[in-house]
Amino acid sequence: MKKLIEFANTKEILDKYGFSMQKKFGQNFLINESVLDGIIESAGITEKDLVLEIGPGIGTMTQAMCEHAGKVVSVEIDKKLIPILEETLADFDNVTVVNDDILKVDKARLERILSGEEAPSSNIYSDTPAEGLTLKVVANLPYYITTPILMYLFESDLPFESITIMVQKEVADRMQEGPGSKEYGALSLAVQYYAKPQTKLIVPGSSFVPRPNVDSAVIKLARYETPPVEVEDPVKMFKFIRASFNQRRKTLVNGLTHMSELGLTREQVEEALRKMEKSPTVRGETFTLEEFAKLSNLL
Repeated sequence: MKKLIEFANTKEILDKYGFSMQKKFGQNFLINESVLDGIIESAGITEKDLVLEIGPGIGTMTQAMCEHAGKVVSVEIDKKLIPILEETLADFDNVTVVNDDILKVDKARLERILSGEEAPSSNIYSDTPAEGLTLKVVANLPYYITTPILMYLFESDLPFESITIMVQKEVADRMQEGPGSKEYGALSLAVQYYAKPQTKLIVPGSSFVPRPNVDSAVIKLARYETPPVEVEDPVKMFKFIRASFNQRRKTLVNGLTHMSELGLTREQVEEALRKMEKSPTVRGETFTLEEFAKLSNLL
């Protein structure tokens, strides 16, 4: 097996298949072995784990995870990469590749594939049993799709223990921001409601081919067994949060009442704020997670 983490091997496989990077998929392939080792260590992958990988690319990180995990299920959106993965993962009998968009794949079907109850259409399929394995998610996510994928995972019924992802450094920073910062927003609140975020590695652009213009970071999101705040309807709370940050210069009252799908009147929102002893001119970026939960429960 040729390890793809070595640049020469990555270049060889890309040239062999005449593969061109797709900007729309945010494709950059890792060629730094110390970073790869750091991701495996950060995720804490062992033979007792079932790993859901999102975006395996040509299989660089997949190869390393297959060497450590009990089973790996990789979801890849680009059908042009499937023949490459069939070659680069040929030496492993504990990996399954699903050619699909993670945001569109049926969740019940994904659960069946993870458990080994259903085989995907891809020729890369492992019947290794998943029973008794701990589910962990690992991904290298482009900026534009980070939030939708995280919310898909958090709001799903998948029993994962943690998510370890590589994203742009500024996105990793945003996940850990608090009220008052210009980077604080809906992503910060979503991550902090569902998990404890911790940056594990800073990854320079030179670690990838082609080289991106920004540095990346590996961040681990350790999922809470119980969220840190009590809220009656988390989905509705996040609708309120998104409305509050849609236009940062607006007051929270204007943000919530201008989103017609929420069906809220100015009087309703102002009354809820009064009960919280908050000014009707308060802005959403000053609200903590606890305050958003309280506001959501009142509304």
